[in-house]
Order: sequence, then structure tokens, then C-alpha cells
Amino acid sequence: MHQHEPGDVLARRYVLLERIASGGTSVLWRARDTALERLVAVKVLQEERELARREARTTARLEHPDAIEVYDYGETVTARGRVAAYVVMRLLDGVPLAERLSAGPLPWREAAATAARIARVLEAAHRQGIVHRDVSAENVLLTGSGPKLLDFGIAAPIGDPDDQRGTPPYVSPERLAGAPVHPAVDVYALGVLLFEMVTGAPPYPETTWEELEGARRTRPCPRAAGVPGELAALCQRCLDPSPARRPTAGDVALRLAAALRRAAVRRRLRYGLAVLALAPVAGTALWLGPRAAEQPPLDPGAAEQAPHVPVGPSSAVAEPQPQETAAGLPAAAPLVSSSPRYSFAARPLPHALDRFHDELSAGAAAGRIRADAALDLRQTMAHVTSRGGVAEVRRKLGDRLREGAVEPGLRGDLDALLAEIAAALG
Repeated sequence: MHQHEPGDVLARRYVLLERIASGGTSVLWRARDTALERLVAVKVLQEERELARREARTTARLEHPDAIEVYDYGETVTARGRVAAYVVMRLLDGVPLAERLSAGPLPWREAAATAARIARVLEAAHRQGIVHRDVSAENVLLTGSGPKLLDFGIAAPIGDPDDQRGTPPYVSPERLAGAPVHPAVDVYALGVLLFEMVTGAPPYPETTWEELEGARRTRPCPRAAGVPGELAALCQRCLDPSPARRPTAGDVALRLAAALRRAAVRRRLRYGLAVLALAPVAGTALWLGPRAAEQPPLDPGAAEQAPHVPVGPSSAVAEPQPQETAAGLPAAAPLVSSSPRYSFAARPLPHALDRFHDELSAGAAAGRIRADAALDLRQTMAHVTSRGGVAEVRRKLGDRLREGAVEPGLRGDLDALLAEIAAALG
């Protein structure tokens, strides 16, 4: 039974507004901080007050933008006369990764980017001697500004012999054997998370300790399929039964970032080659078009007499017409434009624009953004020639998020690309 109701006030300061979630011995509330006049999240624990105190202290020590911020900690007496502890945190709007995965796996680039962000949080925690111990899809929140790692409730210092284990599918083999807490524990869980994001399920989905131990004894860890080999290999290294052979969280972040950069370069190269192959044909057609209309048709026999028309760098280049993708949306905008600011001869469009259109197409195909919303953003982007135009696209993107037409995680990725485009416009 809940110990608090909407309207209750904690510490004569925090007004509880509505329950966000509940489970076990804790309830998460949306609340208003009357002293600073802001909305906050308040986690109330009817039991395990020491756990709440440790979570508050651990998280407050960790300074990283992708870790949830803790503002306050306290204890209060409930209406039933029981003492309850509470932790006041930054209120974040988003979707739990577990909920997102219920709809299927993520595109590998999105999974790699998410894992890289979480790896950076873990790297910061490990530098301060903190091991999270409960990295899981339930504890990652996909927000408009990217993924956030939540719930440091069972975090412990390196070397702690405490037997708190976390969530079964994410717990490393050595923890089942009673080994002390070590950063490699979090790296194993990160490997499970990455595997789950790209395949839709953890490598060992068993939910009890006995089943998990039996599964690991009787079958080898599967390899992630359908992703680049370097990503699958990194995942295998994180899931190595020997903690000494696993990479550090910082190494994982670096390798994921490098894989994403290489993929982006390959994609831009393929796209650039396609544009360069089409440009001379388009330029010749436009150069010849008006003159062809003024001349009588050539006699077929006189074709050999026709003068050769050179097409040099100064020739105008026609803007290729957008093609449709399998999702029924226009394909990514070409790297040339009829806008004077982005003429082919002057300078190419920023690479971020290419990636913006790619993310829109992939998001629409995966159901992460409604087709009409993607088309609206694409059409608005086609007319952008200034930072003000980019700001308009960002405003529309925010409106689409509030309408529920785009997932928060995709919105964050698109917003980051729009920031790059705005910077390129100067």
C-alpha cells in the first residue's frame, strides 16, 4: 500500500503531484519544489533507508551529463507513522530503453551511439571508484538530449564484497561465483545491453540465478548477428567470461565512436561518388537544354559533324530530383543545391545534412517517426539557407516530439545534427 498521496508535502518543500512509477519498496513521484519553483522527481523508499542514502551520495559525487542529477536527500514520517527516505532528482522526460526494445531491436548505429554514451558514464564512475552494478535496459532512459543512466541504488565501491547482484541477465559470471565488485562487472552488463539493443534480446534471457548459471554452463555465448563484424567482436569481448580479458568502459566508448565514424565516412564516400557520377550528366543536360530548343533537329547522318561541347567546372549543375525510399519518403537530399549559398561550384552542403536525411529515412522505416512528420521536416529542411531556417526546423522537431510523432531518442540525434548544420552556416 502506498504511504503517500498526491498533495502530500515532504520536508515542507516538495509537493507530490503524481506517481510516475512504483516497484518493490520505492515509488517515483513527479513533484514541485516550492522553494525553487521547479518540477523534480522524488523517489520515496518505505524501507531500505540506507540504500536511499547511499544512492543519493553516490550519484551526487558523479558529475556527468548523462547520469541523473541528485538535488537533495531526506527522511520523513508518513501518515502511518513510519519513517521513509526520499531522494530528489532532476525530472527527465523520456522512454525507458526496455520499453523501446519491446518494439524490436535498434538500428546498429543507434545502439552503438547509445552504448557509447552509457560507457562514458561508467568510465566516469569507475574513475571515482564507483561500480553501478545494475546496468540494464530498465535503467537507461531515452530522452530528447540522449540516453541517461539511472538508479545508482546498489552502486558500490570497487572491491566491495557485498552480494547485491542486480538484474539476472546482466550479471557477470564472476558475480554469481561471489567475486568482489569490480568495473569489469559493469562492462559485462554493457555488453549484454549492446547485444540486446542490436538483436532484441539478451544473450542469456534467463530470469533466475539457477537458470542463468545452467544456461552459461551448457551453451556458449551467442554472437550478435546482422551487425558489422567489429561491433559483434567488441560485444563478444565485453561478454568474455574472464573479467581480465574485458575492455575498460573507456575503451568500449572509444571503439564504438571509431566504428560510427568509419561507418559515416563509408556512407558519405558512397553518396559522394554517386553524386559525382551524376553531376556531369546533369550539367550537360542543363547546358545543352536551352540551345537544343533553338536548333533544328540534327540529321542522323550529320551526327559526326556535330561540334563537341566541353563541360567544365564553371558549367551549371542541375539539382537532381529526389528519389523515393522504400518508406515512401524522398531520399536523402543531394550534396548539391540550387541555392547560391550552397552551389556545387562554391561549396558542398555540410555532411551533417546528409546524415540528417539518412536518420529521417531510417527512423520512418523503423516506425520511430511518423511518415508525415518526416516528410514535413524534410520539406522544411529543403528551403534552409540560414541559421534561422535551422532554428525553424528545430522548433518543428520539438512540436513533433510533444505530439508523440517522433521518439525522444531520435529527436536527440536529429537535434545534434541540426546543431552541426547551424554551426556550418556560420
